[in-house]
Amino acid sequence: MKFAWIDVRSVPPAQLEAVLDAAIHSRVHGVVADDPETLAPLPPTVTKVLLGADPGASEDSALLVVEAIGDSDQLSAVSGRSGNGFVEVTDDATLRLACAAAKSLPYTAVRFADPTKIPLEIVIAAAHQSPGSLVTEVADLEEAAIVLDVLEHGPDGVMLAPREPGEVFELARLLDGGTPALELSTLIVDSIRHDGLGDRVCVDTCSHFQKDEGILVGSYSSGFILCCSETHPLPYMPTRPFRVNAGALHSYVMGPDNRTNYLSELRSGSVTLGVRADGSTRRIVVGRAKLESRPLLTITAHSVDGVEVSLTVQDDWHVRVLGPGGKVRNVTELQRGDELLGYIATDQRHVGFPIGEFCEEN
Repeated sequence: MKFAWIDVRSVPPAQLEAVLDAAIHSRVHGVVADDPETLAPLPPTVTKVLLGADPGASEDSALLVVEAIGDSDQLSAVSGRSGNGFVEVTDDATLRLACAAAKSLPYTAVRFADPTKIPLEIVIAAAHQSPGSLVTEVADLEEAAIVLDVLEHGPDGVMLAPREPGEVFELARLLDGGTPALELSTLIVDSIRHDGLGDRVCVDTCSHFQKDEGILVGSYSSGFILCCSETHPLPYMPTRPFRVNAGALHSYVMGPDNRTNYLSELRSGSVTLGVRADGSTRRIVVGRAKLESRPLLTITAHSVDGVEVSLTVQDDWHVRVLGPGGKVRNVTELQRGDELLGYIATDQRHVGFPIGEFCEEN
């Protein structure tokens, strides 16, 4: 679990109390100050990080003291005390120092002068599987989002000096940005109907799908079918592991935070939800959405509880959906009684948001 340190050293006095309250209520990991008196009122649920002050300035054993480290001698001294360090990386020598600190200290906070993320990648790689925690200073929320994904791993924590209390809550939401697993259902195919020409959407993403992964698509907001990505071999054409031939443009597609979109709304930069056969999920960025006219067919199925599910897709053998266990099924070969994987939603939708209202879809 990633964590945040809120750095209040540069927060204006008029905003300080509100920022500290935000840090407490959003349950961030720690608050950073250079004055022990600023940290003293904080509850024990928040780590009190003393940075930029004389390590002997306070006898409070509850403080997590972080000392500035500028060379290997200082690192040895801090390491010998089982202390924590702060390194400002400005060149190759300080980069090596940060790597050494991250491998040996309980907490290592790092500020990078280089705006690229190459030095951070090097420190993350050097500290991989080390027992300590690496904390990276970030300038704003946008940089925090980027830093947390560096090398698909990111540092253990980020340190942000907020301009106002709202940024504390935004950072907490960003750190809680994982997507929960979904409880998928087995669906029984009732019928296949050939519909003739219509418009369908291919969703080309910025991610490489796993073989049992796709996106949830359906004509009704109450039920979705797991549409397979093109990671499996096809005759006459190469695989396209970034693509899902998803369905007709009117269809709902499940996104993060229990929010749906119409396939027609997806654009470059949109975010959708990648879903595996075991129900695990992840956020996936859309690279483009391709709308083209193709022959269509409609799959009608039902859940064991009797919920009807419908999906209209391109009428072609190479379009696939997933069954239990990640079994790949070509849509033109589906028969009554075949089993598919899907998701049954409990709420109706209004502009994509779940809402408990009466709504009948046919």
